[in-house]
Amino acid sequence: MLLLTCPNCGLQVEETELSPGGEAHLKRSGPGASDGDFEEYLFLRDNVKGVHFERWRHAYGCGKWFLAARDTATLQVFGTYSAQTTEPPADILAHIAEGRSQ
Repeated sequence: MLLLTCPNCGLQVEETELSPGGEAHLKRSGPGASDGDFEEYLFLRDNVKGVHFERWRHAYGCGKWFLAARDTATLQVFGTYSAQTTEPPADILAHIAEGRSQ
């Protein structure tokens, strides 16, 4: 079972209380973007085996969106953080690097 801590309300909850929102930190194209850029934004994902940054919504709690860093192979959660963050926080990146060195 995947357990995530909602950074908005502070509750640690099971994934059944959450709604997945897909990959985090996607680069959105503006109104003048090509069809290829728009297709890439909508449909093309990396689907990595390993560390992945995702969007989640605390659907059966506070209802707010947040971001999480986790390993898709082991389900290890490296941390969660605000959805308004444009890049993963330094402490989470350090935790990921630490996990890889072990």
